[in-house]
Amino acid sequence: MPHRRDEGNSAQPAIRRLNALRELSDGGVAILENTIRDGIRHAARDEDLIQEGDPIDGVRVLLSGWLCRYKVLEDGRRQIVSFVLPGDSCDAHAYWLGRIDHSISALTPAVYAEISRAAFEAMLANDKSIAEAFWCETLINAAVQREWVINLGRRSALERVAHLLCELYERLRIVGLVDGNSYDFPVTQTDAADAVGLSGVHMNRMLQELRGSDLIVLRGRTLTINDHQTLKNTALFSADYLHCHRAC
Repeated sequence: MPHRRDEGNSAQPAIRRLNALRELSDGGVAILENTIRDGIRHAARDEDLIQEGDPIDGVRVLLSGWLCRYKVLEDGRRQIVSFVLPGDSCDAHAYWLGRIDHSISALTPAVYAEISRAAFEAMLANDKSIAEAFWCETLINAAVQREWVINLGRRSALERVAHLLCELYERLRIVGLVDGNSYDFPVTQTDAADAVGLSGVHMNRMLQELRGSDLIVLRGRTLTINDHQTLKNTALFSADYLHCHRAC
């Protein structure tokens, strides 16, 4: 079923995200806004935007809501391999591979821009700053995946959960979606558990331990970090891998 268009959604998350990686020119911002405006789509919660094995011939840029990339084993076990947050592109340059090797699903109602390969490549060709910013994002996505491998392979359960909460805070801060020490945390404990390789019960225990240590408060859909430095120390967290200061 085709997603409906909506011309009233803002490109600001994407502009903030890319501008944190490479200073966008005024012309580049205008091109990005126009390209996004022409491709606005909506997705419902739990809707797959694309499924593993599907042909891919464009790029999606998330404007609001949360998505996840995931893979499912034959016995039904799911691994979330990354969260896609507002301002992120889902699959920049992936069209070179022809078919996608994972699925992308909406964890919440989401608004995104669907950009054809032709429109995306024209945008990159017309503005160097946009092209460099998207390549920086692609490289940073690889860095994030390396950090997630370390999370799953070497960190303890408590370190994994603390690290995820620190990463989400930093990524949302870049696009202006934190309020002091708090941010929207709309995912279920099952979603979070599937991202850090824990059972739902174990995930709940780790969150309770972080709450009991007064490091976080989780009320409804809002997570507040009471002590950033101690949470970072608990997670062995450094934000360097996010390269959020135009390091490319």
